[in-house]
Amino acid sequence: MTSSDSNQDGQGRLIACTVSRDVQNFDLLIEDMEAALGEAWGDLNINEALAYFGQPEANDLEFAAIAIDDSDEDDLPLLSEIISLAASRGIRVILIAEDVSPAVLHQLLRQGADEFVPYPLPEGELEAAIQRIRRRDAVAAIEGTPFAAGNAPGDGVLLAVQGLAGGTGATTLAVNLAWELATVDKTNPPRVCLLDLGLQTGTTATYLDLPRREAVFEMWSDTESMDEDIFKQSLTPYEEKLWVLTAPSEMLPLDMITPEDVGRVLEFARSKFDYVIVDMPGALVQWTETVLCEAQIYFVTLELDMRSAQNALRLKRALKAEDLPLEKLRYCLNRAPKFTDLNGKGRVKRLAESLEINIEVQLPDGGRVVTQAGDHGAPLASAAAKNPLRKEIAKLAASLHEIGKADAEEAA
Repeated sequence: MTSSDSNQDGQGRLIACTVSRDVQNFDLLIEDMEAALGEAWGDLNINEALAYFGQPEANDLEFAAIAIDDSDEDDLPLLSEIISLAASRGIRVILIAEDVSPAVLHQLLRQGADEFVPYPLPEGELEAAIQRIRRRDAVAAIEGTPFAAGNAPGDGVLLAVQGLAGGTGATTLAVNLAWELATVDKTNPPRVCLLDLGLQTGTTATYLDLPRREAVFEMWSDTESMDEDIFKQSLTPYEEKLWVLTAPSEMLPLDMITPEDVGRVLEFARSKFDYVIVDMPGALVQWTETVLCEAQIYFVTLELDMRSAQNALRLKRALKAEDLPLEKLRYCLNRAPKFTDLNGKGRVKRLAESLEINIEVQLPDGGRVVTQAGDHGAPLASAAAKNPLRKEIAKLAASLHEIGKADAEEAA
């Protein structure tokens, strides 16, 4: 390995390296590596990487920045082998690519690359990728996380959320309910996982400003081979308190996954977490039945309008036709009228009576702040703690947690 000078971190070791055909072709990468790591990094020629990663000296490496351009596409097998070997040695991989075809990028990410950064490097993006890798590793190493050694298996409560129409706040409820549950108890916080099953337009990643990882697609592609490591690699931690399975990076057909696939993922999640929140797609699919039957509560969001009323009736008819458990449905009215709005209260009562349902949760209109929080990738508790919608979701989370604790004590 060549170096710019001593390339050491003060303790006599290298903590990172670049891998390329000629690092001088990526001068901005050199500058960013020096800015982020000082002299604690070195450079490997692409033909030297396999040999070096197999040596004991590679044990200290935190990550390798593999820089490629279109001239390297013919060496795809070698690059894939380098990334696979690095991943097997616990070396994180940041892929730096210039003018590389999407097919090649897809293949390399499938081999185990952790982050992708385009070249020329956007300002601060390499440092951000390094920090994301370090945060994920730090969270995974914390004693007491769902995947810590010796951690007791869970029997998670499954809560699903589905909207009866677009814009009824299903994802907002799912994301913020998951966060409120994750922070409901400061001394003994429950383990919470949020699963985004919106394979086409799922937006939990956007609402929490999380990357959509290629590992999610890989997991769904072969759930029969899923083990703890594969499941863990598919999840992305948020603030070291909430674990999120985002939607895949590309739009996928809803029938790409089967009820068996969903069942395996739900079983794995419930074995590791105390609460599993599922953000469902708006469409009914084969595996909707799987989630409904597994869930303790199936929240359905609607609004005070004709489209929601019609869709509620259609949903009830569909579930009755298949003899599915209607009693698990909990109707949540989004943008509910204020306490002083007697006319609005009357409309809510007439809606419930005409549909023969109970509207048990009424979520107030949070205003533009709710949209702004989603755009900025932060839960309402962080962006607008005093917002009325946030307060109502926090009350719902606290109520659910109290019921969960009481059930656990009774079972014990």
